[in-house]
Amino acid sequence: MRWRYILHIIGALIICIGLSMLLPLGFSVYYWDQGLVPLLQAMMVTVIIGLSLAIAFRNANSKGFVSHREGMAITALGWLAAGSFGALPFLFGGVFSHPVDCLFESFSGFTTTGASVLTDIEMVPKGLLFWRSLTHWLGGMGIIVLSLAILPFLGVGGMQLYKAEVPGPVPDKLTPRIKDTAMLLWQVYLLFSLVEAVLLMFGGMTLFDALCHTFGTMATGGFSTKNASIAYYDSAYIQTVITIFMLIAGINFSLHLQLLRGKPLIMWRNPECRFFLGLFLIFGLVTALSVYQANYPSLGQAVQYASFQVASILTTTGYATADYELWPSLPQYLLLLCMFIGGSAGSTAGGMKCMRILLLLKQSYQELIRVIHPRAVITVKLGKQVVPPDVLNGIWSFFILWLGLLILSIFLVAATGVDLVTSFASVLACIGNIGPGIGGVGPTDNYAMIPTFAKWVLMWCMLLGRLEIFTVIILFVPEFYRK
Repeated sequence: MRWRYILHIIGALIICIGLSMLLPLGFSVYYWDQGLVPLLQAMMVTVIIGLSLAIAFRNANSKGFVSHREGMAITALGWLAAGSFGALPFLFGGVFSHPVDCLFESFSGFTTTGASVLTDIEMVPKGLLFWRSLTHWLGGMGIIVLSLAILPFLGVGGMQLYKAEVPGPVPDKLTPRIKDTAMLLWQVYLLFSLVEAVLLMFGGMTLFDALCHTFGTMATGGFSTKNASIAYYDSAYIQTVITIFMLIAGINFSLHLQLLRGKPLIMWRNPECRFFLGLFLIFGLVTALSVYQANYPSLGQAVQYASFQVASILTTTGYATADYELWPSLPQYLLLLCMFIGGSAGSTAGGMKCMRILLLLKQSYQELIRVIHPRAVITVKLGKQVVPPDVLNGIWSFFILWLGLLILSIFLVAATGVDLVTSFASVLACIGNIGPGIGGVGPTDNYAMIPTFAKWVLMWCMLLGRLEIFTVIILFVPEFYRK
């Protein structure tokens, strides 16, 4: 482990975070709001500290490839640095009375969780609101590159199954092809973001609101510039546009890349994509039929609100157009199920991921067949590809660890005095990077009432969920640091 080199990289990353504050600074200048000075102060502090690290360790041994262990250390420390320095504009701007709230909002942004402690969003200066949304967009693309470069080494049922389709890492090394593929994925991400922003402006949004909601959509984050979220606009057009782009963001970005390269049937041929879209259609239809007449007088309205909310929760975006806690029990249950499942591997969505759920179901069915035919040789396949046993073992390990950490975190949050329903919902919403949950953290509530210690637990959950648990937990294993 070349720790000096790792710190040099972290320093460069911190510089990039500081320079990215120039974008919200521009909006602060345009609106001449009170976010101007805090953003300048935060940018100066961030860049100076980043430069200090980068210069102090500039002579570190940078020869050779970055190993997968070094890559995981850079990833975990990089997200910690991003969340910490991203909190400075809120701290200097006096947006929150407690520093922990500043950290909570920042980590929620960079992990694309969307859980907020802001009680009056529209009172915050425009420049700081833009930074809040920009943290989503930066964190969203960061997880795409992470899923391509780092997660295949963990063997937890993610992007290693796409190695044949997308140029990626070779055993124990991150190759230069990662850089080329990451650049292509950035271009796809930027293209979709520009298209959505333009479409939202056609729907009546200002450039500021269109960009902020685009950042929240493409990163499946969910931060809005309005207290009522997307419900503020009361527009079927805007809801439809955002629904479509939430689904786009919830699909593996390597498939988008191949689609743009001239493979029109790639989505249909991919089992995970079919599973993801199938869940959306089935859950959306059942939800629409459940809320029809019970909550909405016309079938068109029921379909509009149901499809938006199912897409929002399934992709772990967290935007809201309705208070789904007022819906019947069945659609609430389906939305709770969506919180567990999440989007596709290699997307900006959180949750367990459709890839893992699909493979767990396939292996469970395989075990049933094995009971009937004990001597049969049965393999689990994803499409035409045979899934190696070590990948399936990794998925089960991930699943058990995910549930274990969920239970432990619920216990810790409940121990602070938070009621059981809110404890369960807040932990699930944070470890799944969803944002809104049920109970005291429902779609019309926020996390401001959560005790300070519980907020630390939830921030930990956000990081665990965003970095696929193993990337963080593995740093606490002594063997990780041995040759």
